[in-house]
Amino acid sequence: MESKNSQKIYRMIMLILIIIITTSIITSFTTYQYLKNGGISTIGKVDTTSLSGLEYTLSKFRTELEKKYIGEINDEELIEGALKGYVDALGDPYTTYYTKKEMKEIMDETNGNFVGIGIYMTIDVENNTILIISPIENSPAEKAGILPGDVITKVDDVEYTGEQMDEVANKIKGEEGSKVKLEILRDGKTETFEITRKKVVVSHIATKVLENNIGYIAISNFDGNCAEEFKTKYKELEKQGIKKLIIDIRNNGGGIVDEAIEIANTIVNKGNTLLITKDKQDNEDVTKATENAIIDMPVVVLMNEYSASASEILAGALRDNNKATLIGTKTYGKGIIQELHQLSDGSGLKITVSEYYTPNHVAINKIGITPDIEVELPDNVKKQVNLDQKDDTQLKKALEILK
Repeated sequence: MESKNSQKIYRMIMLILIIIITTSIITSFTTYQYLKNGGISTIGKVDTTSLSGLEYTLSKFRTELEKKYIGEINDEELIEGALKGYVDALGDPYTTYYTKKEMKEIMDETNGNFVGIGIYMTIDVENNTILIISPIENSPAEKAGILPGDVITKVDDVEYTGEQMDEVANKIKGEEGSKVKLEILRDGKTETFEITRKKVVVSHIATKVLENNIGYIAISNFDGNCAEEFKTKYKELEKQGIKKLIIDIRNNGGGIVDEAIEIANTIVNKGNTLLITKDKQDNEDVTKATENAIIDMPVVVLMNEYSASASEILAGALRDNNKATLIGTKTYGKGIIQELHQLSDGSGLKITVSEYYTPNHVAINKIGITPDIEVELPDNVKKQVNLDQKDDTQLKKALEILK
């Protein structure tokens, strides 16, 4: 006879799994086994592609744990672990289950306000490592000396791989004033950094007016109200008499796709294609500009190998509509889109739902976008976050093109 706790745990898991299944995440298991007396004993073969079979198996698991496990059983942690494992079994590093606490932290970050060390990072799928795209300006990470291209190998002496990036993100967060230790691989050498966590406020946009009435807008990420901030900052530059524009998306790892689309629409006229996506059934969805452009001047986009995802959407939309010249180095090549769903209990599910293409049907995923004019930065400044203009060969080329 199963205990009330046993019934409670598997019914809670089933409730959330049903929610997940209705969002099209389905996987299957055929046999569950557990160790017994030094050997392997099978808990029956069950068709777990059906909900009744999965419910039966989970209830058996919980019963065996309750009978024999010598430690304490935390039902909430069991539920979270089961759900994380369920989604992780897909083998997609970008499809992830988030606990209620993790989901709240994600929303705080999206709004540009959180406690941590301040880094943008992504998964280097080819090497299964955690790649730092860039430290946030004036963040604890930047002040400690973290650089673009650094690879996180350990956090607080625990080793991590690329597929554990979300776990690392949670580990790096913590109480304000507490410390976290990062082991970094840089140019083949290992370095250790102890960084104090602080409140990090993210500014999406930085602007200035350069020589020859050339406006400059740097976009650090596409979170929050980035598009509205972009429009406001552009209008301020316009009042200062700019005639040409540089948009800098170097070291920008992406963010909210709709924000990048809205910015593209400020330059690309109504009715023109901005983005093409294809889902798992190969259904094609075309996103077009819905408003008349407000920017009508020569535009250059600066990009590099750490420009990814939404950054590539913006670059591709402007290039294919003949609205900008791309200068720098080939982009990262993250051409897949995730949707973030908040579940009824406050937890969340991020799902890879489609692959995207530029308006000219050019694939980006694991390929990247090649610039119109390729310009490398000098080796001695390549990893600097805030470049001096005299050392910035990519910016110099943009100014030369626009003068």
